[in-house]
Amino acid sequence: MASASDFMDSLKELPNELHRNFSLMLDLDSRSQKLMTNIDKMTGSYMLNVKKHSVEEKKKTMARIQQKFDAAKELSDDKVQLSIQTYELVDQRIRRLDSEIARFKSKIQLKAGIRESAFNAKKKLQLKKGTQLTSATSLVGAVSDLTSPAYSVANVPVETSSFTGSVVDAGVIHAADADMPIDPNEPTFCLCNQVSFGEMIGCDDPDCAIEWFHFGCVNLITKPKGKWFCPKCTKDKKKNKKILK
Repeated sequence: MASASDFMDSLKELPNELHRNFSLMLDLDSRSQKLMTNIDKMTGSYMLNVKKHSVEEKKKTMARIQQKFDAAKELSDDKVQLSIQTYELVDQRIRRLDSEIARFKSKIQLKAGIRESAFNAKKKLQLKKGTQLTSATSLVGAVSDLTSPAYSVANVPVETSSFTGSVVDAGVIHAADADMPIDPNEPTFCLCNQVSFGEMIGCDDPDCAIEWFHFGCVNLITKPKGKWFCPKCTKDKKKNKKILK
């Protein structure tokens, strides 16, 4: 899939592409109309003098008229193909724009859900321990980077005044715990074909059709070091290696 910057460049270029196509269609239409006007004149002249012409002259005149009809039809066919191409140019941008809007909407919803979950988790710990949290740096940092669907607040160290030097693990907080309504138009990911929530990992195969996966669905607890490939892409790579051998 093209990057966001490539998509923006294609949008900037769209007006020029449309202008070029519309100019070509206008030219094709003008040439076709001239041919049809010429055909009308030739046909009228032929009908007025049909009795005066010999059989050979009639055949030649009809052949010239047919040639002009064929040329006009070819121009019309080119115009139709160009109009289809122009429609597809716009349609591709619209579908990509819809996809980008859906992704952005999903990120906004997920961001709101994570912040609410983090806040609720903090309040629960306060009520449970009966004390104020003295270290919230990890909690704040966990929700600050929201540039991909792989968001969660995990393993937040919290010091308490009642346990000197001890650390309480806040655990993993999923966006699904925020009781937010799920938009039916929200894009889905993973092998489970569900919306993004909790810890997610992206497949490093650029041709991966799914892209993002929930940790639990691919049996992960923490993000592995280096590149990671989903089960489907890993299986496909093994098949390709066998075929090459």
